[in-house]
Amino acid sequence: MAAQKKYQPSPELLSDSEVFLEAHPDLKWIEGFAFDINGIPRGKWLPADSAMKLLGGGLQMPRSAVSLDIWGRDIENSPLVFASGDSDGVCQPVSPVCLAPWHREQTAQLHMQLFEADGSELYADPRAQLQKVVRRLGELGYKAVCATELEFYLLREEADELGRPRPVSDNDSDLVPSTDVYDLAELDSQRHFFADVRAACEEQGIPADSILSECAPGQFEINLLHCDDPLKVADQTLLFKRLLKGVARSHGLRVSAMAKPFGELAGNGMHVHMSLVDNDGNNVFDDGTDTGSDLLRHAVAGMMATANDAMAIFAPHANSYRRFQESSHAPLNLCWGYDNRTVTFRIPASEPKARRIEHRIAGADVNAYLVLAAILAGVCHGLENKLQPPAPVEGDAYQVESDQLINTWVGALNRFADSELWQEYFDPKFVELFVLLKRQEQAEIAARVTDVEYQSYLQRV
Repeated sequence: MAAQKKYQPSPELLSDSEVFLEAHPDLKWIEGFAFDINGIPRGKWLPADSAMKLLGGGLQMPRSAVSLDIWGRDIENSPLVFASGDSDGVCQPVSPVCLAPWHREQTAQLHMQLFEADGSELYADPRAQLQKVVRRLGELGYKAVCATELEFYLLREEADELGRPRPVSDNDSDLVPSTDVYDLAELDSQRHFFADVRAACEEQGIPADSILSECAPGQFEINLLHCDDPLKVADQTLLFKRLLKGVARSHGLRVSAMAKPFGELAGNGMHVHMSLVDNDGNNVFDDGTDTGSDLLRHAVAGMMATANDAMAIFAPHANSYRRFQESSHAPLNLCWGYDNRTVTFRIPASEPKARRIEHRIAGADVNAYLVLAAILAGVCHGLENKLQPPAPVEGDAYQVESDQLINTWVGALNRFADSELWQEYFDPKFVELFVLLKRQEQAEIAARVTDVEYQSYLQRV
């Protein structure tokens, strides 16, 4: 049994947390949690006077807690469960204590990462895989500047008479279907919810930027500002998803980041904007031209070459693949282009100094740690091998003949399991664990007969 290592938080994290605790003497609870492979927070509530204990690494959880399936069950045959006695790891904070203002009683939260008892990285924690790829990119002399754009549905608490979710929108009962994309009236109708979201982001240091009404009734998008620390970007994205759900509950509403909650309406995506800076902070995708540098094209080519290997990460659930439909703004082809929203890898129109790549594959149902790790692994692959992409696409990319993204969950997971790429960029033990987890979820869903199958076949065939 490994001896537990005494943990000491960084001086800055400790100081910020102490200032917060002194300013909030009436706290009742503190939540300590880490995000699992599916991006679900797993942790405990403790009395508020336990805060310093948590800051010192005093929260233990089973190492298997970050590798539960979507229903919260252990993975059958996981090396982290019975084979190793289901032993504990130690949670170490990665963000300062902050307020979770949507709770009725004053409650703080402490975002953590699960480590081995001796303080070494636990391969099962998805944050550790992003750390591994970020280190590799650093060895090439670069830092990634990233930002995420998250789409979601704001839903009424009560379902309809058939048990289906109902969007919060003045347009959901129109005789003529409408989307009202960029409609300010849609935002204004939910102004109290968004005011509380903004206030909660300020409490938690989450850099929320623009808010817009998206392509379906009750669908919205909030963008987070860019940052040159991919770990921080992923932290903020997952904390933001949790914040949205908490604020929605306090309003008697629900938020869903499910990739395709409505068959006939737009899906929820999570686009990632990414550029690289050198050790002097210069954007190496900028060569002063409108087309960008050779390094930009190497990065695009690497993303293209590795996209299908990573589809099980970009589309991690059974529902994820419903989002990929022609003329839906979800990509289908392996292609790229300039200022073109039909391609998979878009170079947005911008000043040369802001030259970047928009990665458009991932749904909003993803784990941000793994998505950024997969994107940056593709970038490393392109840079290390000096790959070159095909010609950029102009016009409608849905009409272009090119290689396709894998469009089935089983096919994507098989490709991920067989890929040599992840044996190189991820911990091989994590790859094995991820495949076990997802195959368990696939087997559970495949065993269920749907209502549409009963309606279609029970008496007709």
